[in-house]
Amino acid sequence: MHELGIMRNIVSIVAEHAKGYTVQRVTVALGKLAGVDGQALHFCFDVVSRGTVLEGARLELREIEARGRCRRCHAEFATPTLYTPCACGSRDIERLAGEELMVREIELDADSIPDLPLSARA
Repeated sequence: MHELGIMRNIVSIVAEHAKGYTVQRVTVALGKLAGVDGQALHFCFDVVSRGTVLEGARLELREIEARGRCRRCHAEFATPTLYTPCACGSRDIERLAGEELMVREIELDADSIPDLPLSARA
């Protein structure tokens, strides 16, 4: 299960950027063709985040639809698999979206940030 290693990296990256503040939510963009199981990521997140500033945080996965552009006719279209051909028959496809796996947002607990003005705490 490579999702465990992936989640270790995500938790490490988020913890580094959180600089010791408590994390409430992490949003990850996950392309449909990334080859990563979202349910396994959720399971691994709970395990890997224990004892870190991410413990108790929510993991949100934003699924990215796969799209490609044909290098022959330049048509853009949905590519539900890595091998989806263009309507013109070409399989020479430039991937535009769908293979992403990236941290998009980190939400920190405002109460864990000591110098934050009260007006910014919601």
